[in-house]
Amino acid sequence: MKISEVWKKKPTTFSFEFFPPKTDEEGALVLDTARSLKPLGPDYISVTWGAGGGTRRKTLDLVSAIKNDVGIESMAHLTCVGAGRHDIDEILEDMGRRGVQNILALRGDPPRGSAQFEPHPDGFRHASELVRHIRSRLDVCLGVAGYPEGHPECPDLNKDLDHLKFKVDQGADFVVTQLFFDPSDFLRFRDRASARGVRVPIVAGVMPITNVGQVKRFTTLCGARIPSTLESALDRVQSDAEAVIRLGIDHAVQQCRALLAEGVGGIHFYTLNRSRSTTEILRHLRPSRQSI
Repeated sequence: MKISEVWKKKPTTFSFEFFPPKTDEEGALVLDTARSLKPLGPDYISVTWGAGGGTRRKTLDLVSAIKNDVGIESMAHLTCVGAGRHDIDEILEDMGRRGVQNILALRGDPPRGSAQFEPHPDGFRHASELVRHIRSRLDVCLGVAGYPEGHPECPDLNKDLDHLKFKVDQGADFVVTQLFFDPSDFLRFRDRASARGVRVPIVAGVMPITNVGQVKRFTTLCGARIPSTLESALDRVQSDAEAVIRLGIDHAVQQCRALLAEGVGGIHFYTLNRSRSTTEILRHLRPSRQSI
């Protein structure tokens, strides 16, 4: 089922993101995690695309298994990194054969060791070009990325919104945001996007904190900020792994409650292939999930 069909039935979607396993053994564990999360009623699970497309088979195998074996709708990420148009067309044909109905179209990050993104000589430079290409070849639901605090390569927030609007105009059905920790950052972004003419659902990307060093690396890479009060609290407990996880759960619960109160179009959890934090967060939110 296309994810866009869900919004015809309810105002808010609820979803998870996994990354593809490196081995078959890890793949089995990821599927076990998906099965453990199924009772929570996710609308879909997305699977990321490895750097340079190196996990193409594992991504599509996992997307197929989540949909057909676990019984949860799935979405495949697809990036422009290291792929020419012929490569992209082969991937899209593979997706079509597998019955993939949902794709998150991304430019992708520069490969490790590269300072900036360099498109394939016969590839796409921007996600908007990928969106337009997919839309001309497959009848699927298409998502794109949004950046509540701005893209790290585009400090001009107005220009960044112009890029988002153009991606939507090329055929995107919804937006999933980069992680953020202050709900007001998302709400300002949503209001500004709406004022710019973005009329598709905007899904909030939420990452429960489980490791202080890890989250600081992530935010440095993606240009998100950790609010000073949250950062101070993390610094106080960083030597206690369990306390960090508890703090991450508590903060995400408050973050999600604030978003749900404002009618968010969806909440997409960056799970890092783990179930504990997400499960506990949703148990806390259960009374608020009547509209999800």
